[in-house]
Amino acid sequence: MRVVIQRVTEASCTVDGKVTGEINNGLLVLMGIEDTDTAEDITWLSNKIINLRIFNDEAGVMNKSLMNVDGDILLISQFTLHAATKKGNRPSYIKASKPEFAIPMYEKMIKQLENDLSKKIQTGIFGADMKIRLLNDGPVTIIIDTKQKDF
Repeated sequence: MRVVIQRVTEASCTVDGKVTGEINNGLLVLMGIEDTDTAEDITWLSNKIINLRIFNDEAGVMNKSLMNVDGDILLISQFTLHAATKKGNRPSYIKASKPEFAIPMYEKMIKQLENDLSKKIQTGIFGADMKIRLLNDGPVTIIIDTKQKDF
């Protein structure tokens, strides 16, 4: 799994003119899934996301986690995070999982994040043409790949 995490003061997802999810203070998480991802990756990544100390403390130092600031999550599926761009100018998405595998993994991540955060998270709609709006705070943007846990 590969995620791009953005600290936001607001974010929303709209599909066909209807808001499917929106948050204020929290994290916009864009998530790409590949066939080698496992339930262990979901558990590890959820824990990492909610405990990242990327929110400012009283001294203005990034020392607080999503849990500490009672922040929210907007989780968006994004297969293009697995784009291969080595050859040519048209990205290949061969590493991105097909919906048959990706949808259940996405749904498991939603449940894991809700369980770990102890509240409902907001989402987009898997496979839909989504319009994402955000106000990046900082800006703070973090990329995490479960295949590189040692970094």
